[in-house]
Amino acid sequence: MDKILITTSFGLEALVKREIRDLSYDKFSVSDGMVSLEAKLADIAKLNINLRTCDRVYLVVDEFEAKTFDELFEKVKAIAWPDYLNENSNFIVNARTYKSKLFSLRSIQAITEKAIIDSMKKKYKLHTFPKSAERVGIEVMLNKDVATIAIDTSGDGLHKRGYREDSVKAPLRENLAAALVDLSFYTEDRFLVDAFCGSGTILIEAARKARNIAPGIDRDFDFMNFSFMDKSYYEKEKKEALARIDYSKKLHILGSDISGRAISLAKNNAINAGVGEDIAFVKRDVKSLALAKDDYGVLISNPPYGLRLSHSDLGEIYKKIDDKFMGLNTWSLYFVTADEKFDRNFRRRVSKKRKLYNGGEKVDYYQYFGERPKRS
Repeated sequence: MDKILITTSFGLEALVKREIRDLSYDKFSVSDGMVSLEAKLADIAKLNINLRTCDRVYLVVDEFEAKTFDELFEKVKAIAWPDYLNENSNFIVNARTYKSKLFSLRSIQAITEKAIIDSMKKKYKLHTFPKSAERVGIEVMLNKDVATIAIDTSGDGLHKRGYREDSVKAPLRENLAAALVDLSFYTEDRFLVDAFCGSGTILIEAARKARNIAPGIDRDFDFMNFSFMDKSYYEKEKKEALARIDYSKKLHILGSDISGRAISLAKNNAINAGVGEDIAFVKRDVKSLALAKDDYGVLISNPPYGLRLSHSDLGEIYKKIDDKFMGLNTWSLYFVTADEKFDRNFRRRVSKKRKLYNGGEKVDYYQYFGERPKRS
């Protein structure tokens, strides 16, 4: 068994834990922004293809105490790097450190790279390495003087699904959008709306989950080119993911925006994501949306906010939200925004507020729970 690390944004650990259990893993531990998992090399393909709310999947190469640069150098050099790297591998060292005696990221990177090269020289009998072949990201994670040396199997972050051709300003990352849906009351039999849909990411992620479309099914990963990874791992997992897609359900999803360009982007992104027929996109102001009071619908939105908006523009947007939605007691409303005073603008009392991160930016998730649907 190998040790695998799965990283995620702070605040999403419980969702990742649920995802990992749903994938039938039981030997794992959870810490801030990270899950440690015992699995096989073949599981690297399964995790990368299927995880929705994560950032990256790492394969741990070694772990040891390192309080000095000499200690770091010797222990990294002792790793059998030719087992992981070819003479032409384009290995790139990144570093992070927390409460450790070694805190200079640049020095940690430089010393680790020198140690790897020294280890590689023994087998390949070269003095310089061209780094002209496959990319291999090597992560040095120092936590309280314990170094974890890991290989990044994902490559580009897992939020890059592969369906988004373009985006509007300040886009939500796809994995955060998926998390917003998971943290809501949305189920595939309810009406879902995004009144400020932008490039459509929230609705696309909701539809793809309802259709059981694996988040990584449309993209490539760095592990696909690793010499120590069997090519059949990826092929097997993708074939199984394709077989699980379910187009039998009828979804009720609507996205609106006042920007015609945003609507055009959202439609194209939905088509690329395989859910073009599941989402209706309309160019419409929020106040013009026709919503029934007894729909027990779910609204998940990222309202405009930022330097490009004046105070009066923002006030007008908030008034429209208040007039349109805050009286819909059967609707559950969810808003993600960087505005820390967002809830002060509405008559309805916020049920719950959750701190999340969109990339490195802190945002809050304001949740207004509606009445439960009546049982027939």
